Amino acid sequence: MKVFLAFACLLAGCLAQRPQPCKSPPLLTGGLSIVSQNEELFAVARYLYDAIGERIRLFEVVSLDNQTSFYDILLLYREHVMYQIDDKDRTCQKLPLKDDFMPLAIPGDATFVHQVVLGDSSRPAEGLLMNTWTGKLPDQGGTFLASVTDFGCIPISFEYQVKPYGWLQTTYFNNVIGITDPELLIPPSFCEDAEMPADAEPVDLLSLLKQKN
Repeated sequence: MKVFLAFACLLAGCLAQRPQPCKSPPLLTGGLSIVSQNEELFAVARYLYDAIGERIRLFEVVSLDNQTSFYDILLLYREHVMYQIDDKDRTCQKLPLKDDFMPLAIPGDATFVHQVVLGDSSRPAEGLLMNTWTGKLPDQGGTFLASVTDFGCIPISFEYQVKPYGWLQTTYFNNVIGITDPELLIPPSFCEDAEMPADAEPVDLLSLLKQKN
């Protein structure tokens, strides 16, 4: 009985521990949506995320100012290169990438906000335990609010302040750990001859979305 009570107390203590900052799995596949506070930007995409090689590919459906476009983007952060890919026409545009890679993670200096259950907390397997954190983005000076699953640190939503959109919210869904086709994170063969314009200004993802509409 004493052994059982000791184990019960140990288990209760573990369950009562405060959530800690965490990193999402380094390889993820899924979907995401991006919505801006000023309602000027809305995007839905299928994504591939590789934190090991610092690569992201987005298969986008974007709407800005009531205009919609469909396109494919490969972001290679270590090379600071962005490819806009058109598989149908087998064309590729190469641009300098301004952004640094930002891993899906809760920074160590983030402040814990709360822990909640999405869905039904009264029955097994009908709810999802979620932790929400807040903090400052060191490179952008704004505030962020991030939510991840308690088990696995799988991203759920990420909100941060960015000009000129105000708050920008990215919501993640249909996440799967791993990448089934790693070749999608390599530029297609028809991109080998793509040349970066000498006068090309470095771009980030949001500025590219704005240019495309």
